[in-house]
Amino acid sequence: MPFQQTIAAKIFGLAIILLMLTIGLAGFLLFEVTRTKQDLTVVANFDVPLTLSVARLHEFGLRRRLAFERWFGALNAPQPNPEIVAEATENYALFTRKLTDEFSAARRIVSAYPKNDTGGQTLAEVETLLDQIEPAYQIINNRQREVLEMQLAGQHDRANQQLNLLNDLQRTVQNQREAVNSKMAAWSHSAAKGTEQRERRVFWLTIAATTSTVLLGITVAALITNRLSRPVRSLAIAMRDVQQGNLNIQLPIGSTDEVGRLTDSFNFFVKELRSKERMKQTFGKYIDPRILEHVLAQPGAETVAGGRRDMTVLFADLIGFTSLSERLTPLLMVTLLNRHFGLQALAVQEHHGVVDKFVGDCVMAFWGPPFVKPEEHAVLACRAAQAQFAGLDTLRRELPDITGLRRDLPTIDLCIGICTGEVVVGNIGSDNTRSYTVSGDTVNLSARLERANRVYGTQILISETTAQAISSQFETRQVDTISVKGKTETTRIFELMSAAGQISEELARLRDRYEQARQMYCGQEWDLAEAALRECLQIRPNDGPSRVFLERIQILRRNPPGKDWNGVWQLVEK
Repeated sequence: MPFQQTIAAKIFGLAIILLMLTIGLAGFLLFEVTRTKQDLTVVANFDVPLTLSVARLHEFGLRRRLAFERWFGALNAPQPNPEIVAEATENYALFTRKLTDEFSAARRIVSAYPKNDTGGQTLAEVETLLDQIEPAYQIINNRQREVLEMQLAGQHDRANQQLNLLNDLQRTVQNQREAVNSKMAAWSHSAAKGTEQRERRVFWLTIAATTSTVLLGITVAALITNRLSRPVRSLAIAMRDVQQGNLNIQLPIGSTDEVGRLTDSFNFFVKELRSKERMKQTFGKYIDPRILEHVLAQPGAETVAGGRRDMTVLFADLIGFTSLSERLTPLLMVTLLNRHFGLQALAVQEHHGVVDKFVGDCVMAFWGPPFVKPEEHAVLACRAAQAQFAGLDTLRRELPDITGLRRDLPTIDLCIGICTGEVVVGNIGSDNTRSYTVSGDTVNLSARLERANRVYGTQILISETTAQAISSQFETRQVDTISVKGKTETTRIFELMSAAGQISEELARLRDRYEQARQMYCGQEWDLAEAALRECLQIRPNDGPSRVFLERIQILRRNPPGKDWNGVWQLVEK
């Protein structure tokens, strides 16, 4: 009986705490909401109107000065234009009245501003500046009238001298107006920021109070369930932990009854789940998780046959790794390769690509259904290619720490080939060993485009089909028309230059002049083509395609290709 009373007292005490916490939270929120409302009222009724009024003072002052200068200029002419004089006179009088009215409005706002509000020092500074500006306008009015009267009397030289003095005074007043504007802008920003901070504080305190309430509720539930059987409670908690992903649980079997047998079955169930989770995590390092989810884990996956789909394939090869690996131990070489592949795979996966395989220091990836939409895979592949070069920059910075080499580091670079077209995709392999991969001419051409970068001195080469698919998203230039070894048909290849609209003026000029040179080259106008290519090298001295075409021209001059030559170059390197 005393135990029950103790439990009842604890539950009642916890209920009282929860009630007090709720009341305190409600009171605090009510207080903060009231304060926030007051701040918003001050901002809406005083800060914003005063800021706008000060801005109008600045505007009216500038426009009145413009009207005066127009009036003065018209009178300075040999034959003053009456219409201009009349218009300037009217505008001058109009903005003088507006200035007077706006000064009165600003002073009314300042006078009505709540005295207990923050920012009293700033308000005093604004009021002081207004006290300085308003009398200055009366002086400016008088001097402007004197200058205009001198103009009307024909005393132009004297009027111009007085105008210089007047301009100094006007500049002083303009600086004061700008100071008022600046102070009011800073004040309004500070008031808004203070309200925002108060709102954020209320938000987080509400979350903290709510979390505390939930935790206290769980404590009450734990006290209540303490009267239940301990094995059942332990089993329920363990099942909840398993549901939340915690598989490191092994319950002791304390009885041989139904609860004990249920506990034994639960332990066997968790052990099997733990084994499958380890297998899934290990398997996910060898196969892209999306292949596992969308393809292999589906019913009948073992019978998935190859199919034809339009996809985009990318090959990326690390240049300079061979010379670097000669200076590294096997362990450091593996560490470097793992870091390189990690950065490259991350760039591919962040753009929804599937890493197919790693071959040497080369990465193969592909994009297409069911992983991305059919209209997106070419664009995503090109974006991933740009991200891969960002990963290369990261690797270059980390190279001294990874390799331990502090000087004479070899230069590493990246060559990427991208091709869009029909591929065969599916579970390809033997009865015992299969791989979900892609194959076909598109894959082969992508690999050859990657190798072609070494020929043309480029970094990213894409096929014509890819260039057409990304034409609205990226800037490209046609590099050449080639036929690759083992194939009779020709293909146009393009260099990926930048995102659409982000190409520099230098690269744009290079692309246009290179295209003109290529057309001349195809037309066998060797002299004109050579001159245009040399202009390209003046724009960009290290432009690889321009150097390649200059070398070809020398060869073709010695061995003319014939009248029916169409400019196609046989790329002999695989």
